[in-house]
Amino acid sequence: MNLKIAVLSGDGIGPEVTLQAKKVLQAIAFVHQHEFIFEDALIGAIAIEKTGKPLPEQTLNLCKNTDSILFGAIGDPKYDSDPTSKIRPEQGLLQLRKELGLFANIRPIKAYPKLINSSPVKKEVIEGTDFVVFRELNGGMYFGKKTTNDEGTYASDLCEYNEDEIVKISHLAFKAAQTRRKKVTLVDKANVLETSRLWRKVVTKIAQEYPDVTLECMYVDNASMQIIVNPRQFDILLTDNLFGDILSDEASVISGSIGLMSSASLGEKYSLFEPIHGCYTEAKGKNIANPIASILSVALLLEHFGLDVESKKVIAAVEKAIVNNVITVDLKVDSQFGTNEVGDFISNYILNEGDLYFKKDFVQLGQSTIV
Repeated sequence: MNLKIAVLSGDGIGPEVTLQAKKVLQAIAFVHQHEFIFEDALIGAIAIEKTGKPLPEQTLNLCKNTDSILFGAIGDPKYDSDPTSKIRPEQGLLQLRKELGLFANIRPIKAYPKLINSSPVKKEVIEGTDFVVFRELNGGMYFGKKTTNDEGTYASDLCEYNEDEIVKISHLAFKAAQTRRKKVTLVDKANVLETSRLWRKVVTKIAQEYPDVTLECMYVDNASMQIIVNPRQFDILLTDNLFGDILSDEASVISGSIGLMSSASLGEKYSLFEPIHGCYTEAKGKNIANPIASILSVALLLEHFGLDVESKKVIAAVEKAIVNNVITVDLKVDSQFGTNEVGDFISNYILNEGDLYFKKDFVQLGQSTIV
């Protein structure tokens, strides 16, 4: 298969972790005789610095003329500390999602046995957790009308949804449930919000088309608690833009680090794959950022294009790295492995599963795995 992939590394640690994802794709291409062509473009704070826009036209045009998008991270502390700034890095990603019609964000949540003790949640609570968050990505408060008064003493964000927006992502969620444990949990605030009542009405109707799937409805405040006290109950968690953003970040503590959390953003024509962590500017250039989320996003990309064997190979390589403690300091405080070393290990394991490309003795010593 030949794929042209737009690489939007962005800001902070984005370029470092995206580089490791590209290494893995190159290894997959070599082993399975695919051709992946990468073309870089600017987005976020670096794009503002160089072009004055968080999403330059050149970047948008590239994304519209490639097969898929590999995304890094965006943001910069100077914008976070200036609430009056009219141009912000995050606007680039929001605009990109809207322009490309990326309406579904899919975020797998998994507890890795080897990393159980890395989570602040008790082992007996999270062991065996494996669910997926389906977050609507193109509507809600993030895209509603925003107002502030001249004095800066009043602000509002309008939350809007229409039936079509809910229908599209709901069908994806129910179809995914049919391939898993056949359960969808709709998370809303239907006791208070009109938009949530619309969600519940539409999703309940759609559920009738999937008699083999069980639908349950849960208020978001309860869901945020249940994710911590009993996460194994979830299979597919379906929710709106705002709730999905918050809940999936909360759920990252189950795996032990947000640096393990990958995502796919899908539209009817376009697709984008990214880690859900932020720019983590403090770690920029220090070779300590966890690249696994970006690498697992590659697995989602491969699966999206029907390359299931290749996707599973990436996941197996990641799990091999975790089992051998080839992980970054966010998962093991005394780890001697950095961003580049983890990426090298995973890509080299894909190239040769017989361990030709690394020595276990070196792993134990925290030394280079490449021979």
